[in-house]
Amino acid sequence: MVNNCANPQCGKPLHYLREGRIFVFEARNQSGEGDSAMRGHHLEHYWLCGACSLKFRVEQAPIGGIRLVPRYQVERQTVSEPAALAS
Repeated sequence: MVNNCANPQCGKPLHYLREGRIFVFEARNQSGEGDSAMRGHHLEHYWLCGACSLKFRVEQAPIGGIRLVPRYQVERQTVSEPAALAS
């Protein structure tokens, strides 16, 4: 279970789900044992507190684990894509 904010600079304890945002990712097989290691379905949950969820989002890192991505980069890409298509 998630206990604290996923932002290591924050670490605010989780008391109520009504504040912040939950991110859910399917766990990746890192053991190198092939399909036999992925028989079960495993989800990993991460929570950002209200203040951190306004600034960041959680993304699954390519190598494993998670990383925080600033929201302004995501919003800027989303806003600029339609403009590029319209030109």
